[in-house]
Amino acid sequence: MTQNILQQMTNAVENLVVLRNVGRVTGVHGGTIQVGNVGDSATVGDRARVFTATREIAGEVVRLEQSATYVLLDGALDGVCLGDRVVFERPPVFAPDASWIGRVIDPDGCPIDGFPLLPGVAARRLRADPPPAHQRRGMGARLETGIAAFNTLLPIVQGQRVGLFAGSGVGKSTLLADLARGVTADVIVIALVGERGREVRHFVEAVLGPEGMKRAVIVAATSERAPQVRRRCAWAATAVAEHFRDMGKQVLLMIDSVTRFCEAHREVAVAAGEATGLRGFPASTGPAIAALCERAGPGAGDAGDITAVFSVLVAGSDMDEPVADMLRGVLDGHIVLDREIAERGRFPAIDVLRSVSRSLPDAASTQENALISQARAHLGAYGRSELMIQSGLYAAGSDPKLDAAIACAPALDEFLSIKDGRETLSHFAKLRQAMSAAASRMKTEDLGKKAQ
Repeated sequence: MTQNILQQMTNAVENLVVLRNVGRVTGVHGGTIQVGNVGDSATVGDRARVFTATREIAGEVVRLEQSATYVLLDGALDGVCLGDRVVFERPPVFAPDASWIGRVIDPDGCPIDGFPLLPGVAARRLRADPPPAHQRRGMGARLETGIAAFNTLLPIVQGQRVGLFAGSGVGKSTLLADLARGVTADVIVIALVGERGREVRHFVEAVLGPEGMKRAVIVAATSERAPQVRRRCAWAATAVAEHFRDMGKQVLLMIDSVTRFCEAHREVAVAAGEATGLRGFPASTGPAIAALCERAGPGAGDAGDITAVFSVLVAGSDMDEPVADMLRGVLDGHIVLDREIAERGRFPAIDVLRSVSRSLPDAASTQENALISQARAHLGAYGRSELMIQSGLYAAGSDPKLDAAIACAPALDEFLSIKDGRETLSHFAKLRQAMSAAASRMKTEDLGKKAQ
């Protein structure tokens, strides 16, 4: 342990930079500044510091031209004037370490929880390539989540990548917290991209708590941070997850949210001169989403797996909005939360019929798949006729399939709200009980009618 700390300290000292390139502000354009006299030494992604008469402002190189370098600043442009000195430096070394577990860091690997933190001994790229496609394993075994819906109808398996699509106020953050506490994993890495400042501490102390933080690393970039910092948050969290995956660990990666990641990417892309396209998002948004998602998933060789949950904010439950549509196409399943379900008090407010787990049918046995199909059939039949049923227009006995759906609807609704942390098999037993209870109810009602 002592040897590892000495190596970490040695690496931290060796990575200190003594010589830096210096330029001067030659123009200001929106949120970016133009810097001259840099030559060919700057690269896209380099960091910069602008020294004004009153303060120092950090930034990042986003665009290069023959005669100028463009820097997107982390703060407001107030006080910047022509001729101000700009100092350039390479991005800080990002080297995750096992000592980061239980800590809250920023996208540069610096602690934001008030305690010192050393980098690890091996640096990682924030935008690493995914494992070679032909070397990756298939998805693994079904994971225990502690939530009945995910243990049965919508299973999550090792190495699966799922999207969590929800509007505001329908229980997305609560469901993410339940998954963080309940999913079987060695390490949990959580990216809070563009989250409100007060929510970060609440998530650490009240949502995860001491027990949850024992196996978690939180990477946070709050909403007031510059777009390039918020975008790096998702990359940094993925790099941390890759570090533990390569150690052979089973990792749960949660990014909340991909929508804010894409919004940050849009701001940086526009500042770099890229034109916007569909609904204001540039053409590079799709590749950015795919590159982020492909880094998660099953590992290769002796590496572990990264099971990922990507949350998406969908305004008005619009599943066809650009970010949701692009993300859905590269994932192994999607979970949709419905506002109407939340408003009638059932949480998690999962719309099972609009949700899909592509781990099925392989993640369940023949008997379990039959039970899942039967439950979905009942939910579908009830959903298609719910308005007619609620308005009293349906006459019992008109459709045997709909009668069965009506009989089991209360039991299924109650089942989908179970969050008791029990094992998967007990949840399938409860689902079977819900279906058999409905059959018994129908049989009792039929006997009563015959007796009359």
